[in-house]
Amino acid sequence: MLQNRLNKARSHAEKHDVDAIVFFNMSNVRYLSGFTGSDGAVVLGRDASWFLTDSRYTTQASRQVVGLPTVEYRIKLDGITELVREQGFRRIGFESEHTAFAVYESLRQKLPKTELVPIGEELAQLRLIKDPSECELLSRVARLASEALLSILPLVKPGAVERELALELEFAMRRAGAENASFDFIVASGERGSLPHGRASDKALAAGELVTIDFGARYEGYCSDETVTVAVGVPDERQCRIYGIVKEAHDRAIAAVRPGAELREIDRIARGYIEEQGYGAFFGHGLGHGVGLDVHEKPVVSPRGEGVAAVDMVFTIEPGIYIPGWGGVRIEDTVIVTEDGCRPITMIPKELMIL
Repeated sequence: MLQNRLNKARSHAEKHDVDAIVFFNMSNVRYLSGFTGSDGAVVLGRDASWFLTDSRYTTQASRQVVGLPTVEYRIKLDGITELVREQGFRRIGFESEHTAFAVYESLRQKLPKTELVPIGEELAQLRLIKDPSECELLSRVARLASEALLSILPLVKPGAVERELALELEFAMRRAGAENASFDFIVASGERGSLPHGRASDKALAAGELVTIDFGARYEGYCSDETVTVAVGVPDERQCRIYGIVKEAHDRAIAAVRPGAELREIDRIARGYIEEQGYGAFFGHGLGHGVGLDVHEKPVVSPRGEGVAAVDMVFTIEPGIYIPGWGGVRIEDTVIVTEDGCRPITMIPKELMIL
């Protein structure tokens, strides 16, 4: 499995005619080496590759990193430059989207005879297609998170505090085996529902409000992402209508997901329906994003999204309507693209729940 990933990454070294690529981004380091610690790097050459870390992690690396020799350094950039010199590399690629300018400048000064070649979008797409083990982990963590949310729904009632609900949800996830939350949970009730990123506050829920809960867990490094909007008490006509519009946009988009479907077209289907219903001005963000070792990664499903859906891509479908002074609705599932469509891996039914 790791060898396949290394080979896929090596194809970029060949395409850009570099002797090696240096990976600093820890999600990519984990993807290529299996290392789960917080500091390290991978130098991937055309014929050989190395994992580099400091003395805090060499024992851990000996247990986790398979197929790559481990090089110990005291200072990361010194260790990398020493290896580059030893191997006689003259052209080095680096992740332009994840390398700080200060790091680039330091490498340039330490390696004056080595050409540094920025590689951007292509490396960002390295993890675009998930392998079977990744699909299994993503399905497992999505199920874990969904079940945790269902277990705390009885707490979602008038008087409950947004921040306390978020805390109870994280406790439930951790009790079920999650490493941590994959991001700061959004719990946005009433008028706060108009905030697409309305993180849980000290506001108490009130009867007659809609509550949007956007949540996710991390398990063995992989993330989940799901959003539900529920009603606290019987919803009024406007709340039902707007929820129905978002749900229909969500369903139409999921029905459109299949291999070869343009990502921007999937977005257009959901966005177009919301616009037809008169709420286009209240849906400002993209329809979805990839999920994997990072909770936001490639692909991008939006009007600016490029490329097409492919088997074993994993991304979200999350249309929403956000009306200042009133509130909002977002409905989100994460799907895996299959041979003939897609399979949602988030589990909570998306019909409007009345609590």
